[in-house]
Amino acid sequence: MKEKIISLKYDDMYRGVFAHENVRKQFISDVLDISPESIRTVRLAASHLWKRYRSQKLGILDMVLEMNDDTKINVELQIRMQKHWVKRPLFYLSRMFEEDLKIGQDYSRLKKCISIGILDFKLLEGEECHSVYRLRNERGEELTALWEIHIIELGKDSCGDRLDGWIRLFNAKEKEELDMLAAKYRGLTEAAEIMKRMSLGKALRYRYEAYLKAARDRYGEDEYVRDQGRAEGIVVGKAEGKAEDILQLLEDLGEIPDRVKERIQKEADLQVLNRWLKAAARAESFVGFENSM
Repeated sequence: MKEKIISLKYDDMYRGVFAHENVRKQFISDVLDISPESIRTVRLAASHLWKRYRSQKLGILDMVLEMNDDTKINVELQIRMQKHWVKRPLFYLSRMFEEDLKIGQDYSRLKKCISIGILDFKLLEGEECHSVYRLRNERGEELTALWEIHIIELGKDSCGDRLDGWIRLFNAKEKEELDMLAAKYRGLTEAAEIMKRMSLGKALRYRYEAYLKAARDRYGEDEYVRDQGRAEGIVVGKAEGKAEDILQLLEDLGEIPDRVKERIQKEADLQVLNRWLKAAARAESFVGFENSM
C-alpha cells in the first residue's frame, strides 16, 4: 500500500517547509534563475504591511522574503480561484514598494519588489507554467526592473528544468514521489525530507484530514448550489460577498482568528450578515466584535 503524505499545498506544510532557509534559497534561485551561491541569505520578514490610515486595507502576505541586496519578495500560495486575483500582486507590490520610504526621503531608497504567485488553478492562456511580467512599453522596451511579477500555475506541464521539480513537489501525494524527486533533483532533497518528516506528525495529519473534509464539503455545497439553479446561486453569492466585506473590515484589527473567520464564512442568513457588517465597522477589537455576534 502506497504511503500518503500531507500535500505541500496545505498551509501548515507550506509554512513548515519554507521556514527553512536552504529551502527558501533554492526556491528563489530556481524561480529567478540565479545561482544559489549568489544568495547569502533569504530571511523571512514581517508579513503585515504597514498602514498609514485606519481605513486602508491591511496587507497580510503569505511569506515575505528579503535578500541581501534588500530586494523584497512576496510568495503567495493560492489554492482556490479568485475573481480579482490579478489585482492582488499589484496591491501588495505597491504597498511593499513604498512602505520603507519615510517623509522627506528621496526615491533612491526604493528597492526592487518581486511577487511570486503559486496558483493551483488556471489563470493564463497558454501552456507555460511560469510567466514573468515587468514594466515595458508596447515595443517591449523595459522602463524599470523594480517591479516583477511571477505566476506559477501548478496544473500546467510545460516547465523548464529548474521549476519542473517544484511543480511535481507541490503536486506530490505519496512518499514514493518524494523519494523520486529527491533522487532526481538534488536541490529538492531537504524540502522532500522535511515533508516526509512532517507527514508523520499525528496532530498535523489530523488537521490536514479535517481540512480535506472541509474542502470536500465545500465542493459538495458548491455543486448543490449549481444544481439548484441561478436563483439560489445568487442568494449564496450575496452571502459570500457580504462575508467578504465583513472580513475586509476586520482585517483592520489584525489577523482574524480562525474561529471568527469560519463562523462568518459559514453564515448564509443575509440579515445576520448585515448585522455583523455594521458591528465590524464599529468594532475596535475582536473581543468586542465577538460579543456583538
